[in-house]
Amino acid sequence: MKEHDAFLKAFGESLKLLRLDRGLSYRKMSQRCEVDYSDISKIEKGMVNIQLSTVAELAKALDVPVKELFDFGGTENSSD
Repeated sequence: MKEHDAFLKAFGESLKLLRLDRGLSYRKMSQRCEVDYSDISKIEKGMVNIQLSTVAELAKALDVPVKELFDFGGTENSSD
């Protein structure tokens, strides 16, 4: 797995955990920001590379600082 793909998957998993921790469905989260619910699903699965403005919208929906979305242990250069 490429480092880029691993980062997208780690970001998506972090997003999913935060969403579930707050008891939000895709649709409820989508209602709190400018991101379509189907896109949230794709982001959580690591299927899409998103813009910084989307990161800011997701943080708004979760009511967390943007940096919390990136608090998933880092992506050291690992050889996969």
